[in-house]
Amino acid sequence: MSRTGQTGRFRRAKLAAAAVGLLGTLLVPGVAQAHGHHRPSTEDLQLLAINDFHGNLEPPAGSSGTVKEIDPATGQTVSTPAGGVEYLATALRQAREGHRNTLTVAAGDIVGASPLLSGLFHDEPTIEAMNKLGLDVTSVGNHEFDEGSKELLRLQNGGCHPTDGCYAKGRKFKGADFEYLAANVTSEKTGRPILDPYWVTEVHGVKVGFIGVTLEGTPNIVTAAGVQGLKFGNEVTTINKYAAELKRKGVNSIVALIHEGGYPASPVYNYDCGAAGAGISGPIVDIAKKIDPAVGAIVTGHTHNAYACSIPDPNGVPRSVTSAASFGRLYTEIDLKLDKRTGAIVRPSVTAANHVVRRDVPKAPDMTKLIGYYNTIAAPIANRPVGYIAADINGRGSTDLEKPLGDVIADAQLAGLAPADKGGAQLAFMNPGGIRADLVYKASGSEGDGVVTYGEAFTVQPFTNMMQVKTLTGAQVIQVLQQQVSGLNEAAPKVLQVAGLTYSLDMTKSGADRVVVPSVKLGGTPIDPAASYRVAANEFLAGGGDGFPAFTAGTDKLVGASDLDLFTAYLSAHSSAASPLAVPAEDRITVLGGGTDQD
Repeated sequence: MSRTGQTGRFRRAKLAAAAVGLLGTLLVPGVAQAHGHHRPSTEDLQLLAINDFHGNLEPPAGSSGTVKEIDPATGQTVSTPAGGVEYLATALRQAREGHRNTLTVAAGDIVGASPLLSGLFHDEPTIEAMNKLGLDVTSVGNHEFDEGSKELLRLQNGGCHPTDGCYAKGRKFKGADFEYLAANVTSEKTGRPILDPYWVTEVHGVKVGFIGVTLEGTPNIVTAAGVQGLKFGNEVTTINKYAAELKRKGVNSIVALIHEGGYPASPVYNYDCGAAGAGISGPIVDIAKKIDPAVGAIVTGHTHNAYACSIPDPNGVPRSVTSAASFGRLYTEIDLKLDKRTGAIVRPSVTAANHVVRRDVPKAPDMTKLIGYYNTIAAPIANRPVGYIAADINGRGSTDLEKPLGDVIADAQLAGLAPADKGGAQLAFMNPGGIRADLVYKASGSEGDGVVTYGEAFTVQPFTNMMQVKTLTGAQVIQVLQQQVSGLNEAAPKVLQVAGLTYSLDMTKSGADRVVVPSVKLGGTPIDPAASYRVAANEFLAGGGDGFPAFTAGTDKLVGASDLDLFTAYLSAHSSAASPLAVPAEDRITVLGGGTDQD
């Protein structure tokens, strides 16, 4: 299963090795000893890490395109523009300078939920950008399964899309030059990983292995069709299994790439979690504490947070655990030493720090050319106006449990599915994780301030999930509301965006008790637990995704248009240049005792 780095993606490593080889006669033992020199006992290795890129080739707009940092002049927290693959490529190339041993790694969700520039072409542009960027290896993330495992294998191995074909005459997609790892994703038929579980390369005689996993709960956050025929194993069990296998093969320097993460206590990108990791919470803490101590460093993702922490291993020894936020706004530099005698990572040597991908550096010309190529093809679709807004309408960038853009999307779904022949919906639910961006008033292109283009709408709703309308009882609707803050969602609530419904959440309580049941009203009338209601939701939610099994009890299903089609139709019907859409009042969910969204 293992592979050594002998393909084109390691040309720079091979060139470095060749350069060293030219000097080899100067370092043979006899000559070195005669001149009082000793061979170094360790070899330096630089890892540059990213995660959750999500096809953001162009600089992300709004809050998705900033990072929070401390202004050294004032001591205040400020938002700094960051991201864009043209700047990321420059930053990584500059970071590699002076390092003879350097690898670029990632922790999943490189593709999926992407802006139109990448998503329109099934993320082929992002794979091509990562090839140019020099990515060596990545774990899969949950979004790598948005279009199913066959599409993931196509991204790895190449070939034209099975239905859309190739996007230019005579141009065939070549696939990823880097290695996708999926150690804990196995076929139900064969029981074997669908992709390699680990990848091994050699750094001047020291073997270094990378094990890649995604979160065990991937089936809960991906459509059923996307994970059909697959099983997702436990992260810790899988990593420890393959760490043991690597050690049996003489690979003692091991790095884990995990698409699961944590929540630091501060949003500042370079926040210090403390020596014992007390400043970070979430699933990665428990995972890291159980992973084999032979794993010398852990690169994580999924939560879109930034941290460079130390979390104790099973022996209580601190170990580096990092994440570089999302969308290419940061990269993590991890420096470590490899013991040439034992072949292991010298754990006390490991240092890690996140760096901002600032936009005040030169753009990488090859990335500019790539973006220009696909923009030309996409322009007729991407630049079409679909609506107008009066100010920023925040979705991803809102920390409130009720998001302004969430209200707009839920309204669009209800409006489109309320007619009797469209499903007769009386209320609509929208999952917060499906809102991928903000609608930004200030134009980033030539369309004009306040104009919403199809490309911008696509960036907000990139999944094109088909909508469903089902009949649920009032009791089941209340159960849906309770599942937002209980069960799988108790620790990190997933508060659904609603239309047609109002209610209160008491965040001073715990679990399902947070929903104030008497406050749940439809059109101002208390919901009747025994009555039946027609409820709209996208196919992901309607299938029980995100920890909402109550939706699966619905009956009389009607399948409607896609969420994106309803969103663009609503913007076109409810806004104009003379009467742009206003920012919603956020008056549907009353939150008692505070609380912010964790997605």
